[in-house]
Amino acid sequence: MILQVRRLVGGTGDDTVERNRRDTGLFGPDSACWKVHGDLASMMVGGIAALLLQMLHPGALAGVWDHSNFRRDMTGRLKRTAHFIAGTTYGDRAEAQGFIDRVRAIHARVEGTLPDGTPYAADDPDLLTWVHVAEVSAFLAAYLRYVDPAFPPEEQDRYLRETAEIARRLGATEVPQSRAEVAAYFDRVRPQLRYDHRTREVAQALFSQRAPSAAAAPAMALAFDAAKDLLPDWAARMHGLRLSPPRRAAARVGLHGLGRALRWALTNSAEARARRRARELAAAPAD
Repeated sequence: MILQVRRLVGGTGDDTVERNRRDTGLFGPDSACWKVHGDLASMMVGGIAALLLQMLHPGALAGVWDHSNFRRDMTGRLKRTAHFIAGTTYGDRAEAQGFIDRVRAIHARVEGTLPDGTPYAADDPDLLTWVHVAEVSAFLAAYLRYVDPAFPPEEQDRYLRETAEIARRLGATEVPQSRAEVAAYFDRVRPQLRYDHRTREVAQALFSQRAPSAAAAPAMALAFDAAKDLLPDWAARMHGLRLSPPRRAAARVGLHGLGRALRWALTNSAEARARRRARELAAAPAD
C-alpha cells in the first residue's frame, strides 16, 4: 500500500537525477520549504485541499474545465503538481528552472472566455498569484496539523517568502510573503470566488477518482476526508463540505497514523535523496 500511495502523488525513488545535480537548488537543505515539502502524507492532503481551493476561482476553474481531461485524469493533475513541487524544491537550479519554463510554456497556451464573457489566461499574474497562495497555504496548514504543530511562526513566514520565489518566476506579482499577508489576500479575493455547477462537477470528479489499487483505496479515502477537514471554514461552506465530528476525528487520527507509516517506510524520499546529494556536494573538493 505504501508504494501505491507514493505512486498516487508521483514518487519514483530513482536516484539517477539526484546523482547528476550540480548544486542544492533555489533554497537548500536548511530552508523551510525543504522541511514542509518533505512529508508525503501532509503534502498529499495539502495538494487535494489546494485543488478544492483553487477551483473556487472562476479563472482557475475555467482552465481546468476548458483545457484538461479532468473527469478521467484528476489524479494525473495531482501527480504533475507533485513532480513540479519536488523538482522546484529539491532539484538543482537548472532542474528547477526547467520545470518552471515548461509550466510557463503550457500556461501560454491556456486561455479562453468565462461563461459571463470575461476573458481569462493561465499566465495572468493575478490568477497565478491565486493558484500559488491557495497551494502553499494548504501545504503549510497540512504540515502544521500533521507534522509539526509547533513549527515557529517566523519559520512559517520564511516558508511563504521562499516559495514566493517560484510564483514570481512563473509570472505572479504581488505575492503574499507572510501569514498576515496571506490572510489579508484571502479577505481581498473572496468576493471574486464562486461555486456553481461546474465547480461541483470538478470537485465530484476529484472525489470519484479510483485508487491505483484496492490496497491504496483506504488511504486515498482518508486523504480526501483530511483534505475536506483542512479547508478554511469559508471554503468548506462554499463547497458544502461538512464532516461530522466523529468522521473529522477519524480523519485526523487516521492521517496521523498514515503519516507515521509513510515516514517510517519511505527512507528514499525526494527530500532524503536531495539531502544525500547535498552532503556529497559539501564534501567534494573545490575545483
